[in-house]
Amino acid sequence: MVRTSRKIVTAGIAALFVAGLTACGGTTKDDAATGAGNQAAASADPNAKLKEGLKIAFLPKQLNNPYSDVETSGGETAVKELKGEYKKVGPNDASASSQVSYINTLIQQQQDVIVVAANDPNAVCPSLNQARQAKIKVVTFDSDASPGCRDAFINQATTQGIGESLVKMAREQAGGAGEIAILSATPNATNQNAWIEVMKTELAKPENSKLKLVKTAYGNDDDQKSFQEAQGLLQSYPNLKVIVSPTTVGIAAASRYVSSSSYKGKVAITGLGLPNQMREYVKDGTVKKFALWNPADIGYLAAFAGAALSSGQISGAEGEKFTAGKLGEYTVGKAGEIVLGPPTEFTAENIDQFDF
Repeated sequence: MVRTSRKIVTAGIAALFVAGLTACGGTTKDDAATGAGNQAAASADPNAKLKEGLKIAFLPKQLNNPYSDVETSGGETAVKELKGEYKKVGPNDASASSQVSYINTLIQQQQDVIVVAANDPNAVCPSLNQARQAKIKVVTFDSDASPGCRDAFINQATTQGIGESLVKMAREQAGGAGEIAILSATPNATNQNAWIEVMKTELAKPENSKLKLVKTAYGNDDDQKSFQEAQGLLQSYPNLKVIVSPTTVGIAAASRYVSSSSYKGKVAITGLGLPNQMREYVKDGTVKKFALWNPADIGYLAAFAGAALSSGQISGAEGEKFTAGKLGEYTVGKAGEIVLGPPTEFTAENIDQFDF
C-alpha cells in the first residue's frame, strides 16, 4: 500500500492544500472556545511514556462502508503497535443519531479512548461529553463533532484546500464554464458541509464566474441511493457538465451510472474517491481526475493521538507535539485540529501506483 501522508505529496498539488479553515460545520465560536485546544499546555508532559494495554474503540459513520473500513484498518494497525485493545462498533446507517447508543455502550465498557467519525456535529455531543466526564479521551476523525465535546480532531487535509481542489478539478473538466452539481453524503455530514461551503465561496470568485452550481444532492453515503441521485441529476439538468462528489460512495456510484450510459464522455465525474474503487472508471475513460488521501493513515494517526492524550503526552492544546509511529511527528493546531497532510490527485498516469 502506498501512503499518502504529509511527507508524500504528488508534484504540482502541494500548493493547493495550504493552511485554511478548520472542518467545523455546525459549530460556533462559543463551542470552539470551550473545546479542545484551550486546555493549559502545562497539563501535558511531552516526555510521558505511551501506556500499553489502552482500550481504543473506533466508531465510524457506518459499518460496511469501504472508505470507513480502510480508515479503521489503519486504526487497528496502530492499536496493535501500541499493544492496546482494538474495538470497532457502529451503525449500519449514517443517520444523525445512530451513533449515540454505541457511545453510551463504550462508556459502560470503560474504554480509554473513543475515536469517532461524527454523523452529526451536535447529536453526538451529550454522549461524548459523558465519555469525557468518565475520563475517556475523545478523538474525532474524518468528520468532526463540535469542538466543545472532543479532545482532538484528525482532519484529512485543510478544509480550505479540499474545497479549492474540488472546484479546481470541476473547472478543469468543465472547460472553464457550464453547469455543475454536487453529490454529497448526508445533509448533516460535518466534513461534507464544510467543504461545500468553501466550494460555494470559490465559485463566487471571478475566475469561476462561468461555472454554475445547479444543485446539491444527497446520496446518504448509500450506494444505491447515490446511484439514483446521480441518475436524477443528469435527467433534470441536460446541460450538466460535471458531477462533483466529495464522498467515496457517491463518486463510485455516479461513475458506475455514467460508465454504462449515453452520458459517458459528455459528463465528467470528479471528487474524492478510493483508487481501488475508481480504477476501472479511470481506465475506461469515465473519470479523468479525482483526489484523496490515504484513509488508513487517518485511522492510524487517530489511534496514536488518542494514545498520546490518554498517556498525558498532549492535552489537545495548540502547539503540542507527539509522534505518530511510522507517520512521524505532528503538531496540534488551533482548537485541537491535527492535519494528516495534503491529498493526491489521481489520473490514468499514476493510479496504478496506489493500492487502497
